[in-house]
Amino acid sequence: MPVLTSHTPAPDGAPRTSAAPGSPGAPVDLGPAVALSCRECGERFPLSPIFACEACFGPLEIAYDLPTGDPGALRSAIEAGPHSIWRYAPLLPVPADVASKPNLHPGGTPLVRADRLAAALGHGGELYVKDDSGNPTHSFKDRVVANAVEAARAFGFTTLSCSSTGNLAGAVGAAAARAGLRSCVFIPHDLEQGKVVMAAVYGGELVGIEGTYDDVNRFCSELIGDPAGEGWGFVNVNLRPYYAEGSKTLAFEIAEQLGWRLPDQLVVPIASGSQLTKIDKGIKELIATGLVEDKPYKIFGAQAEGCSPVSRAYKAGHDVVRPVKPDTIAKSLAIGNPADGPYVLDIARRTGGAVEDVTDPQIVDAIKLLARTEGIFAETAGGVTVGVTRKLIETGQLDPELTTVVLNTGDGLKTLDAVAGTTGPTAIIRPNLDAFREAGLA
Repeated sequence: MPVLTSHTPAPDGAPRTSAAPGSPGAPVDLGPAVALSCRECGERFPLSPIFACEACFGPLEIAYDLPTGDPGALRSAIEAGPHSIWRYAPLLPVPADVASKPNLHPGGTPLVRADRLAAALGHGGELYVKDDSGNPTHSFKDRVVANAVEAARAFGFTTLSCSSTGNLAGAVGAAAARAGLRSCVFIPHDLEQGKVVMAAVYGGELVGIEGTYDDVNRFCSELIGDPAGEGWGFVNVNLRPYYAEGSKTLAFEIAEQLGWRLPDQLVVPIASGSQLTKIDKGIKELIATGLVEDKPYKIFGAQAEGCSPVSRAYKAGHDVVRPVKPDTIAKSLAIGNPADGPYVLDIARRTGGAVEDVTDPQIVDAIKLLARTEGIFAETAGGVTVGVTRKLIETGQLDPELTTVVLNTGDGLKTLDAVAGTTGPTAIIRPNLDAFREAGLA
């Protein structure tokens, strides 16, 4: 059972308050964010470091006072903003001056028109890869952590922490170093070495836990309720409502990069499922503010077969996601009990999308396909989305004539082991032209 901070639900328009360490009930400035709202029962709470509803234990998310009025003026203000996620500050739980604070300024990553990949997949419409490997620590996690840092500052936390499958640990370590906060992050003990080194290099404390990510996450939930965790902001636990909003910026950027229009189809990797659900939330907010035209869109979820609880539930027609024990090379997606799994099912079904999975060999093939067609070296999660896109086209679930965006959420340099065994020099030759010709390279 989650550990909650006691609050009286705040009515609409009530002061924005927090239970910040050392300053209970102090007002906080998180921009347009006005309250926490339960996704299940709708109960509202003041802005504070809690993540589950006291009434029904449903997950909490941010409720906003979103901009109204002239969408054209809002578009112009966004376009005049910094080349980072902070151009969307009016739509995020952050103070208006966030861009002037010491942070990593993530976002602004390319949306790559992938015509050669499209030809290889048999996709005749516009196909794009949203390549988030260009973020400061080379994964989309920089987006979510940047939002969590602002919440941690608002609530007076002094230590930034997380449970992580790798990318998040590095993002927290880097963001904490930049913000002048202590960091202590927890990971499964057997992660890819590249991710371990990247998480450790920023000088914070890195703790390996014997077990899976789900074991790590349970440990962190226990630490929050212990005096040892006093003053700690766990970005994906007690700061989760704020942290998760960073994924909306993927939807915002994609729409802006497409000329303020929505794609017809998106293929999104599933770990906890939060990224997919918040991309959908971001699209709804784009429509609500008039930044884009309201139109149908489909969201497809992508998993590795070795950790595919949401895909299994979708295919079986179930609403409940049964936990599994992960066994896949896609360790960044290896969450056997995904918190947002049921909501992913709802979104896939509501939008007319689907949830599909691919095997480890298919993941490796897809990583290589993306690299040789578009020059993008994706980590294993990117191999999952490309592989699933290929499978969705082959099975007729994804329309190859519609505008489609596939997400690559991290850099392949972090998961070299996935392709190292089948990738290397074409030939090793003596330093002369005869050897070059003998190798069949001339």
